[in-house]
Amino acid sequence: MKLTNPFYEKVCSELEKEPRRWLITGVGGFIGSNLLEKLLGLGQSVVGLDNFSTGKKENLTQVQNIVGEKKWKNFNFIEADLRDLDVCRAVCADVDIVLHQGAIGSVPRSVEFPADSHASNATGTLNIFIAAKEKKVKRVVYASSSSVYGDEPSLPKVEDRIGKPLSPYAATKLFNEIYAEIFSRLYGLELIGLRYFNVFGPRQDPEGAYAAVIPKWIAAMLKNEPVYIYGDGETSRDFCYIANVVQTNILAATTTNSSAINRAYNVAVGERTTLNQLFATLREKLLKSTPGLTINDPIYKDFRPGDIRHSLADITRAKSLLNYQPTHSIADGLDEALNWYKQTLLQSN
Repeated sequence: MKLTNPFYEKVCSELEKEPRRWLITGVGGFIGSNLLEKLLGLGQSVVGLDNFSTGKKENLTQVQNIVGEKKWKNFNFIEADLRDLDVCRAVCADVDIVLHQGAIGSVPRSVEFPADSHASNATGTLNIFIAAKEKKVKRVVYASSSSVYGDEPSLPKVEDRIGKPLSPYAATKLFNEIYAEIFSRLYGLELIGLRYFNVFGPRQDPEGAYAAVIPKWIAAMLKNEPVYIYGDGETSRDFCYIANVVQTNILAATTTNSSAINRAYNVAVGERTTLNQLFATLREKLLKSTPGLTINDPIYKDFRPGDIRHSLADITRAKSLLNYQPTHSIADGLDEALNWYKQTLLQSN
């Protein structure tokens, strides 16, 4: 059963009464478009930046259809690249809060194309920090990643204990956190990093070689295509539904708790699910909701380089300092995500 977070609901109500001006980088992406939907729904003014290297124009169209034309008029979209410092300066002008989501978010892709990942994820983030400092932005909330824990073996993952990064993608996210600490100390910029743990939900791309596991498997099951599991299937992840991520971004952006600023936070549910368990759950839910569907057993392949074996978050810090409370378990999130993927994929076939 989905939960509520009264503190978060109060924050949203206050934002409706006193709107702010926000910048979302990577606004055409999965997480960025969900943040846009929430903020426009709350009557906020939003500037969006994306070059559509991984984001999609269709995501923005879906948000437009959901929020309606009146609220859509509060959105100003700029198609450009955050690797251009002058672009970052322009979009940060007269902005209260930056939600920096722009990145190439794939470990396998970073292994294959490390320079691209560095340019977008590390240089692009540095540009946003520089621009925010120069334009006197009040606060930047930036997307980090659970990948920064690297080879640190202990579970659950606690923010102050990280290991060595295992992929170029993880290295770029660690660079972001290092730069954030420097910019907070040298320039007084308020920065909060969010270490996302395997986020899933509507508008997450199911296609392509670098698609995340949940949308990729749902798409394969609906199309009666093979589902591949890398390794023995006992690799585990802390899967986090997108609504929890949106909540944490807004709480981080608006917190008045001085102890909460200039820190990094785990964004997750605090529950571990193996890939074998995930496959069984998805198959069960799809077979129940889709008459006539046949789903074969998964095909196991070699482990992928750069992948972390186990991931589980300690979310105590986010709960205590940001008043974060996950509203969706993995089961709740899967129910909502399955409906979206079924509708989207069936329409496209």
